[in-house]
Amino acid sequence: MTDPCSQKSDFYSRSGKILVTGGAGFIGSALVHALNQRGCENILITDFFGRDEKWKNLRALRFQDCLPADQFLTRIEKTPDFYGDIKAVFHMGACSSTTEFDLDYLLENNYGHTLRLAKWALSRKARFVYASSAATYGDGSKGLDDKNENIAIYRPLNPYGYSKQLFDVHAQKEGFLQKILGIKYFNVFGPNEYHKGEMRSLVCKAYEQVIHTGTIKLFKSYRPEYQDGEQKRDFIYIRDAVEMTLYLASSSTAGGLFNVGGGVARSWLDLAKAIFFALKIAPHIEFIEMPESIRSQYQYHTLADISKIRSTGYSSPTISLEDAVREYVTLYLASGTRLGDEPSISQ
Repeated sequence: MTDPCSQKSDFYSRSGKILVTGGAGFIGSALVHALNQRGCENILITDFFGRDEKWKNLRALRFQDCLPADQFLTRIEKTPDFYGDIKAVFHMGACSSTTEFDLDYLLENNYGHTLRLAKWALSRKARFVYASSAATYGDGSKGLDDKNENIAIYRPLNPYGYSKQLFDVHAQKEGFLQKILGIKYFNVFGPNEYHKGEMRSLVCKAYEQVIHTGTIKLFKSYRPEYQDGEQKRDFIYIRDAVEMTLYLASSSTAGGLFNVGGGVARSWLDLAKAIFFALKIAPHIEFIEMPESIRSQYQYHTLADISKIRSTGYSSPTISLEDAVREYVTLYLASGTRLGDEPSISQ
């Protein structure tokens, strides 16, 4: 596979540091890994490390420094140039739990911290890229179109989505949204998500189900137009999500909100069957009741319109669901391997 960022590779080789917040997390560590592959090691990582095992995502990565996120914020607010010339900020650090209902906590982490970092980056003339979310679109009844400038019409279904939407809307009202990049990630899955508990992708959780029980459990449908297991999502493999993100960041003309997805809606049944196929096991699927606490917030169909990123010149095809699942299962999940420790992947 050719590198879609090759024509802009000088962006990552020029002098100046790159800051990756949430750099030990799922998407953050994958971004650092991809930057390393481009020869970039002048990277500053921040994160809230806690007691989980996401620190293991860092072991194979190359970077200049790593420090707690709150320590970084305190230092730059006292001395804006404390860390020298930072040319780009990838703000992936946030609470990503869709079942977190402490709105005060979410507003502080997903809105407040993002706003503080964005203002600092803009004042330093650094490229600012942050993780928004497809969850901002709500139930999808008002579309999932990143070209729609009337973003205030969307109604997120949970506090997590609302905390992301709040920053998107604020940045637009304050007039700086087009000067930064907000990436609306759809259903990203792949290596380095092992620490995320219940927020891991179904691929990761279902793999464990098959290994231990031989069965994958899927939620029943509560809408007559969808059969059990036929609820659909736009699944995107982490490699594609990272390539799209780095491509947009290196573009001098891309600004505002961009969908990052596969551009194809596939069912949970498709995903489950792909896992069984990768394991060379006959499918055995059980449909279970969905917890009442999430039924009203459940999305039955998501599909990213990726024509906006295509219009910028990004032409690389996304990896098919079946190929992505096979790679994830056989190269990573079967051994617990993390990015940077795997054998070479044929490009």
